[in-house]
Amino acid sequence: MQLERRERVPRALLVGAPVAAVLATLVISSLLVAWAGAPVGQAYALLLEGGFGSRFAWTETLTRATPLILTGLAAAVAFRARLFNIGAEGQLYAGALAAVAVGGLHGGEGFALAPGLLFPLMMLAAMAAGALLLLGPALAKARLGVDEVVTTLLLNFIVLLFVSAMLDGPMKDASAMGWPQSVAIQDALQLGKLIERSRVHSGLLWALAAALLLWALLARSTLGFEIRAVGANPRAAAFAGMPVAWVQVKVALISGALAGLAGAIEVAGRAGYLTLDMSPGYGYSGIVIAMLAALHPLGVVAAAIFVAGILVGADSMSRAVNVPTYIADVIVAVSLIAVLVATMLAQYRIRWR
Repeated sequence: MQLERRERVPRALLVGAPVAAVLATLVISSLLVAWAGAPVGQAYALLLEGGFGSRFAWTETLTRATPLILTGLAAAVAFRARLFNIGAEGQLYAGALAAVAVGGLHGGEGFALAPGLLFPLMMLAAMAAGALLLLGPALAKARLGVDEVVTTLLLNFIVLLFVSAMLDGPMKDASAMGWPQSVAIQDALQLGKLIERSRVHSGLLWALAAALLLWALLARSTLGFEIRAVGANPRAAAFAGMPVAWVQVKVALISGALAGLAGAIEVAGRAGYLTLDMSPGYGYSGIVIAMLAALHPLGVVAAAIFVAGILVGADSMSRAVNVPTYIADVIVAVSLIAVLVATMLAQYRIRWR
């Protein structure tokens, strides 16, 4: 068996590949649902209803999708430049910690800033924390050839341990009755609700704006052209005179800043304070979302809503038909593999020899 690149990809294949991937995902996942002893049709109906079937379902899905959009964008822009950022989880927590440090531990009575000044400082601090956390691995790759997959992955655990030390130490809320959580940010710094009697907050608008800005950057700017060129072929880009290492460093700052912003928005929009279980793996899910979206910033929005709906709907399905909620993670993982295989088969044909 040999893979041979197609000279021209038919439009029917481009349209049919994602459809075939969705069908394959449903078939494979249905085997697991049936194995769990649940009726497949009813389980899928409950899954869709729980994620998209009501006002409450949509608001919960959009709330869950907000950080996923930002971590998906962080992975997408990094992967576009062949900088494989696996550390969005740690960058998210670093951004959340910086947001609490500015918005919760800010000064004292003699050093008080107006919320109009303190809020942008809080967001900038979170973005700077995420960006600086990824800057080290990017420089290590550029100067020493260190694999950024290893360094960014290991930094996740270092950041989580550091956050744990802060929550049990200088940033611990004394009124939390021993529970390891940070002090709360000021009420004036919390994001407003977009929909009454729901958890959807204005952080969703921040995430959508970030997707539009990143799309414009990649499609309409010189830096975006350099990012696409480096991602397509770093050696050819270097031969053409592009500073490959410098482009990847700039991408690292953008990617880390987006992940750090996700942490600040989670603190300011949903919780109001930082805990170790604030993120159920948003940073790792962002990688899946970026791949499902084919690294397209606008596609990340749709992929994040899809993944969030699956995760939210799985809770409803689990309660009704006693299917483990982990089936949602399986569906997301299988959909990623199916999309990658379908995309490959659309671009390559199989030759049997």
